[in-house]
Amino acid sequence: MKEAVEKLKTLQVGKVIENEPLASHTTMKIGGPADLFIEPSSIGNLGKTMEVIKEFGLKWTVIGRGSNLLVSDMGIEGAVIKLGKGLDSLDINGAELTVGAGFSLVSLAVQISKKGLSGLEFASGIPGSVGGAVYMNAGAHGSDISKILKKAYVLFEDGSLEWLTNEEMEFSYRTSVLQTKRPGIVVEAVFTLEPGNREEIVERMQSNKNYRKDTQPYNLPCAGSIFRNPLPDHAGKLVEEAGLKGHKIGGAMISEMHGNFIVNVGGGTAEDVLALIQHVKDTVYDKFRIKMETEVEIIGRK
Repeated sequence: MKEAVEKLKTLQVGKVIENEPLASHTTMKIGGPADLFIEPSSIGNLGKTMEVIKEFGLKWTVIGRGSNLLVSDMGIEGAVIKLGKGLDSLDINGAELTVGAGFSLVSLAVQISKKGLSGLEFASGIPGSVGGAVYMNAGAHGSDISKILKKAYVLFEDGSLEWLTNEEMEFSYRTSVLQTKRPGIVVEAVFTLEPGNREEIVERMQSNKNYRKDTQPYNLPCAGSIFRNPLPDHAGKLVEEAGLKGHKIGGAMISEMHGNFIVNVGGGTAEDVLALIQHVKDTVYDKFRIKMETEVEIIGRK
């Protein structure tokens, strides 16, 4: 590890920090340290980072803005690569956008709405980065990333970079091929939007934002939706009907505002959250014979 750190610093790939607490990099404010934390300053330096990781045989994990993520209290072994500043470019060519993986999805939706481009209204209020959104096919309000993505530039484990088309991403509900068959990092994405009425687009954006503000507890540290909707049912409704809203284990609590959110009410640990997730799974299954699956990504040492 020491030699890898020295080489990364010599190559000046960006931020390189040992034993960095990941609670500072997740929206839930939970997570132990990364053995090695790297925030590359460009796509080129991300490539160099991957070469060093491969050379030294390090395990690696990628994060964006840390939403939809629960990191173990024990931290993460190997290297954690954060796609942030340096990978947050934006190029607008008519109705086509080329966006860096580190760009905030909310900021992108806001900027684009003001330009009279339609297609990203659903993303108003969704925390996270463009890269993470493409990776998990983020969506809301009846739409998702698969509806607007033209192609994604992906860095694979062997260090190769490849453009994947919408079809090759094999999108399904909150899932892409990068989760199921071909592990990789979304470095950049190209979206195709539609010109529209600026005032109407902004109004839809504000309406979606207000809905989230009124129904979801983003005033407290959380990771967004914890469970996938077991269609045609809705996870939050099932949790509420099971009488679990407000149920608390340690510093983790099922939101009283929305049953599909677990909030950190102070001093919450990953262990608390995992215990609460299991309690929900057991209770909902006992009452309704429905198996709940997590949408939040759970990573790190066990």
